[in-house]
Amino acid sequence: MVIDVYEQYFRAEGKFSEVPRRAAIVKLTSDSEAGNIRYTVSVNFFPFRDDEDYAVSYDAYFEKEIYNARGRRSKKREKKFMEALRAEADSLAEENGALIKWDEPLKEARLG
Repeated sequence: MVIDVYEQYFRAEGKFSEVPRRAAIVKLTSDSEAGNIRYTVSVNFFPFRDDEDYAVSYDAYFEKEIYNARGRRSKKREKKFMEALRAEADSLAEENGALIKWDEPLKEARLG
């Protein structure tokens, strides 16, 4: 079962496939299967041409696995991952020549 523990849209800067990207969706996702739990942080940059444009493209999607072990979801573990989320997402953005503007959210965070 795949669950987005956290998801939020932010203004961003980057250029992928010759297209400027002005927004990003940042996620913490849990994926459990057969007694195993996996957590990933992902960032997906998209054009965001106007305030109604939330059409996410998948050519600028970056993901990092931060945990993979036997077990199940843990609120305590997820709290720890949330504390490190921005640093992990910034690392993904920086590695790919982009920037997330954390002080400019486009929507409220969704928690799952």
